[in-house]
Amino acid sequence: MSKYLVTGAAGFIASRVCEALLDEGHQVVGVDNLNDAYDPRIKEYRLNLLLEREGFCFRKADISDRQQVDSLEEDVQGASAVINLAARAGVRSSVEDPWLYYATNLTGTLNLLELCRRTGIQKFLLASTSSVYGENAPIPTPESADSDRPLQPYAASKKAAEILAYSYHYLHGLDVSVVRYFTVYGPAGRPDMVMFRFCQWVAEGRTVYINGDGTQSRGFTHVDDIARGTILALQPVGYEVFNLGGHEQMTINELLALMERLIGKKAQIVRLPRHPADMLTNYADVTKARQMLGWEPKVGLHEGVSSLVDWYMDNRELASQVLTP
Repeated sequence: MSKYLVTGAAGFIASRVCEALLDEGHQVVGVDNLNDAYDPRIKEYRLNLLLEREGFCFRKADISDRQQVDSLEEDVQGASAVINLAARAGVRSSVEDPWLYYATNLTGTLNLLELCRRTGIQKFLLASTSSVYGENAPIPTPESADSDRPLQPYAASKKAAEILAYSYHYLHGLDVSVVRYFTVYGPAGRPDMVMFRFCQWVAEGRTVYINGDGTQSRGFTHVDDIARGTILALQPVGYEVFNLGGHEQMTINELLALMERLIGKKAQIVRLPRHPADMLTNYADVTKARQMLGWEPKVGLHEGVSSLVDWYMDNRELASQVLTP
């Protein structure tokens, strides 16, 4: 069995990746600074589940701090890969504080690439985003689509991290997989994302806020599919970029209607102007991941949204109190 360093371990996607690796019998060193980018209570919930697992150890550290990353050298001795899932995410808030996004997403990536170089770790996986494709991407979007015109500092910071990782592949022979995630959802998800917010707002009878007319659409991807694809991308590839995205597309209005049916309540809707940082649609072409990794999404939207609603109701005491920006 192998050892892996997983950053952002208390995060939504990373915690599920950690669970999947532990299920396979691997050792996982989880790193997170437990910041307040969104309500830390949901991060603590995820982390506490991991701390109960054999083979998991946790180090509280900020990847944007070089000294804190350097202190992980002993922990990563013999590790097969660094899986960098730590990030400041979200297109809107990156407009307000781009410096914070670059500190985590770019400088943090640099610190981890240097950790790999110094310790001889041969594999680096970087989580990126579909937001790099910008405004006029073909639908469905292949990896070859233009990603040189990101619309927000968040997407720009991720594109910069991809390029930096390539330079370490070229200079130092580091094997790099970049996985560009499309809209991810599922149990214990991020409370700043639409799925969690809609579930909470509808279940608790709170006002549901929709930016724009609700016809904007997303290719939603269940977190279990994302975790599986991330682990498959740990195989040697040289340097490759893979889309990991859902096989079903849905508008925001359709999503809300599905949520209403599953919860059994009608939403109280207030519509707001569309935010200029929001993309109108995104939907992944996953041909490359299918051919090279043997991956494709399996969890259908109805099944996946039902799993989120079930988790919410089972953990309502916590979930109803989590702050949704």
